[in-house]
Amino acid sequence: MTGLAYAMGGAGSGGAGSPGGDVHFIILMVAIFAIFYFLLIRPQQKKQKAVREMLDKLSHGDMVITAGGLHGKITGLTDNIVTLEISDKVRVKVSRNHVSAVTQKASTE
Repeated sequence: MTGLAYAMGGAGSGGAGSPGGDVHFIILMVAIFAIFYFLLIRPQQKKQKAVREMLDKLSHGDMVITAGGLHGKITGLTDNIVTLEISDKVRVKVSRNHVSAVTQKASTE
């Protein structure tokens, strides 16, 4: 019966864990956060910044593609609304946030 008690006793140090275990755990958590930051968080922030700059630089005459797949030329701009001409005399209003790409900048002559 005493053999079973010794088998369930643990490491024999008398404590719940090793004295340096907490420090190793903290170092591991910092390393995991650093990996997540450089592989996930930072690239996403860069992408969001690039999209924000693209939306701020929209101007009349730019050819754009919306998130819904519409291709058109910008004929009107406000803070939140972009008016696109998708065909002759056919204009639609789209939320500025739904412009996904600029295919051609307006010529500045």
